[in-house]
Amino acid sequence: MILNKDSWKEIFDTIQKNKLRTFLSGFTVAMGIFIFIVLFGFGNGLQNSFAKFFTDDQINTIRIYPSSTSLPYRGYASNRRIEFSNQDINEIKKRFKSEVEDIVVRNTRFNQIKYKEKSNSYEVRAVSPGHKEAEVTIIMKGRYLNEADITNNKKHIVIGRLVEQDLFDGKESIGEYIFGSDHSWRVVGVFQDEGGDREERILYVPYTTMQEIQKDNDKIEQMIVVYNSEMTYAQSLLLEDKLESYIKEKKIISPDDNRGVYISNTGETQEETKNFSSLLQTIISFIGIGTLIAGIIGISNIMVFVVKERTKELGIRKAIGATPKSIILMILQESIFITTISGYIGLIMAMLTLKLIGNNLQEKYFISNPYIDTGHALWATIILIFFGALAGYLPARKAAKIKPIIALRDK
Repeated sequence: MILNKDSWKEIFDTIQKNKLRTFLSGFTVAMGIFIFIVLFGFGNGLQNSFAKFFTDDQINTIRIYPSSTSLPYRGYASNRRIEFSNQDINEIKKRFKSEVEDIVVRNTRFNQIKYKEKSNSYEVRAVSPGHKEAEVTIIMKGRYLNEADITNNKKHIVIGRLVEQDLFDGKESIGEYIFGSDHSWRVVGVFQDEGGDREERILYVPYTTMQEIQKDNDKIEQMIVVYNSEMTYAQSLLLEDKLESYIKEKKIISPDDNRGVYISNTGETQEETKNFSSLLQTIISFIGIGTLIAGIIGISNIMVFVVKERTKELGIRKAIGATPKSIILMILQESIFITTISGYIGLIMAMLTLKLIGNNLQEKYFISNPYIDTGHALWATIILIFFGALAGYLPARKAAKIKPIIALRDK
């Protein structure tokens, strides 16, 4: 559809003469696009928040905790306390070496930690080096625990950002010694954690050192099995079943006992979170599509009114020789021009709004960095422009069929 100079002049003259009508048509289109894009962006923002707050830990892990049995089995009474040891780690690594990348140890204690005149009670985790990746711990200063610390039973400690604030008052903590568990520990690193303040008031020490301090106690409270990151969620569930069967057999626990050993697959949490956030996005998308449809209906109603208002004008045009095709094209050109300009104004305003919002809604409404792919935004705008043109075409086609004498009688 090529517009010549006269066509453009006619369009602008019509717009100039009918400012309110043009504004209402354009406003309907712009608001339809604006609301759709903002809602879609909010849906993506909710997904961002779920990804951030519900997948704080590494997702390819299976956490295994010992518990007490609830059923008697092979001569053993119920309520028998199951325990894990260093040997269990080595045996599981050997048996599942093709599927398991690492097995992380975590034992937890609460200790009074002191530095000079300051002291406080903190959670102290005795861990292996792989715990850094399993918990997605971010080192701010110094380093994390390494294999040499484990092998040599070093009294090294990594402290949380808020622990450093509590005990050191802004002074440098790396290389300093703090006191806890009746021993002095050298600070080798400071970390931060996106899990929140609680996670940043934790201290990490080598699990072998803590075991030695506890009179060569090789007991393990929790094993974090890090499986191959290439495994699918379904494959991780199969591995979870195999691990449970193996541990129950080794520790003489009834296969029907739902206690004795507790297993948690973080992949399952991730899958549930993903499904829930996808459901939210779908609901929001339907609301957005409903807004687009409402916009299309609004354009249709306005265009019907526009054509009705111009019935006499169209009759005069036909009387002096205008063809039905030229009348339809004239109305279509005006409709497409208004919807295109208004649509892209709505698009730009919505994109700017999402950018300005940023993380401002995160704390109160759980919406983090709302956004929409440019492609999706453009397609939504194109669809609304298309239906805007269609909304102009249908009443224009009907008007073009009216006989001039009937059109001239219209009041």
